[in-house]
Amino acid sequence: MDIRNAALLAACISSFLTPFIGSATNVALPSIGREFEVDAITLGWVATSYLLAAGMFSVPFGRIADIKGRKKVFVAGLATFTLGSVLSAIAPSAESLIVFRVLQGISGAMIFATAVAILTSVYPPAKRGKAIGINTGAVYTGLSLGPFLGGYLTQNFGWRCVFLFNGFLGILGLLISLLYLKEEWADAREERFDLLGSVIYALMLLSLIYGFSEFKVPFLIAGFILLFAFLIYESRREYPVFEVRLLKRNLTFSLSSLAALLNYAATFAVGFLMSLYLQYIKGFDAQQAGLILISQPVIMALFAPFSGWLSDRIEPRVVASAGMAATTLSLFLFTGITMETDLKMIIANLMFLGFGLALFSSPNTNAIMNSVERKFFGIASATVATMRLVGQTLSMALVMFVFSLFIGRAEITPEYYPQLIQSAKLSFTIFTALCFVGIFASLGRGKVRT
Repeated sequence: MDIRNAALLAACISSFLTPFIGSATNVALPSIGREFEVDAITLGWVATSYLLAAGMFSVPFGRIADIKGRKKVFVAGLATFTLGSVLSAIAPSAESLIVFRVLQGISGAMIFATAVAILTSVYPPAKRGKAIGINTGAVYTGLSLGPFLGGYLTQNFGWRCVFLFNGFLGILGLLISLLYLKEEWADAREERFDLLGSVIYALMLLSLIYGFSEFKVPFLIAGFILLFAFLIYESRREYPVFEVRLLKRNLTFSLSSLAALLNYAATFAVGFLMSLYLQYIKGFDAQQAGLILISQPVIMALFAPFSGWLSDRIEPRVVASAGMAATTLSLFLFTGITMETDLKMIIANLMFLGFGLALFSSPNTNAIMNSVERKFFGIASATVATMRLVGQTLSMALVMFVFSLFIGRAEITPEYYPQLIQSAKLSFTIFTALCFVGIFASLGRGKVRT
C-alpha cells in the first residue's frame, strides 16, 4: 500500500469513528437520562463536554503537530480516544461519563487537528479535493451509521455498548496507522510552541461556551476579555499557536472559516433535537429513531465525494454557497415543526438538509486548505476542525440556553412536551438566521484559483 492510500485509509477510519460516537450518543441520550435520572441540561452536557474539550485543544494540537510531527499526534490521539471510549462504557454516573467524554474530546482534538493535514501533505493540489471529499464522505458515513447502529445497540444491548464499539474502531485505526504510516510530517520543526497562547485560547473557549450555555454573565465577560487578549497577544508572537495574521491577510481563509463556524453552529444540534422529538413526542424507540435520523447523513455521505471532486474543477465558493443556501431553506422549513408534523415531511427535510451540508463541507474545506502555504497545513487543518467543533458546541449551547428558558432543570416528561416543541421551534429559527448570514460569508471569500 503506497503512502497516499495508507494516509487516506487511516484518515477515513479516524474521521469515521469521531463523528460516529457523536451521532450515536445523541440517539442514546434518552436512555442515559433514564438510567442516571438527570435533567435535560445535564443531558446536554454529555454531548457538549466532548465537543467543548475537542474545540479547546484542536488548535494547540494542530500547532504541536506542525512542530513535533503530525503522525505522532495522530497516533497518540487514536490511542487515547480508544481509552476514553472504554472508560465511558463503564461510567458509574452521569458526572463520571461527562469527565470521560472530556478525555474523548481531548484525544479527538489530536485526531481532528492532524487527519486532513496529513492528507494535504501527501496529495498534490490537483487531487486534494477528491481526497478531502472521500474523507468527508467517511465523516458522513460515521454520522450515517451513528443513529442507526447507535439506536440498534442502545435498544438491544444498552447504551454502554455504543462506547465499546467505538473503542473497537479506535483499535483498528491505531493498528493501521502504526503498520502503514511510515513517514512523518513536521514542516514547522524549527519553531517554538506557544504555551501561554494555548492556555489563553482554551480558557477563552471554556468561558464563552459555559457562560453562554448556562447564561453566566461573568463567564461571558471573561470570555470576551480573553478573546481580545488572545488576538492581541497572538498577533505579536513570532511563532503563535494560532496564526491570527492569516485571518487579516487571507480573505479566503478567514471567510471560509467563518462560513464553516456558522454552518456547524446552525446545523449540529438538529440531530440532538430530532432525537428527542422522535423519541419523546412521536414515541419511537432508539432503534426506530436512528433509522429515521439516518436519512440526513446518508445523503451527505453520498454527495460529499462528488462535491469535493466538483470543487477541484470550479470555484469552491460557488458549490459551497449553493450548499449553504439549501441548508438555510431546510432549517427554515423545520421552524414549522409541531407535535402533528407528518413523518414523511420530517424525513424529506432531513434528506434536503443532508444534501445542503454535502454541497458545503468538502468545497469549503478544500478552499481553506488550498489558501495557505505548506507550513500552515497543520494549523489550517486544526482551524477546520476547530470551526466545526466550536460551531457544534455553540449549536448545543444555543439549544441548552433555549431549554433553560422553556424547560429549566427538569426531566423531559409528558407535561413538558409542549415546552420541548417551543424550544425546537425557537432553536430552528435562530439556526436559520445564522445559516442565512453564512451564505454571504461563503460568497465573499473570493477566488481560490487565479
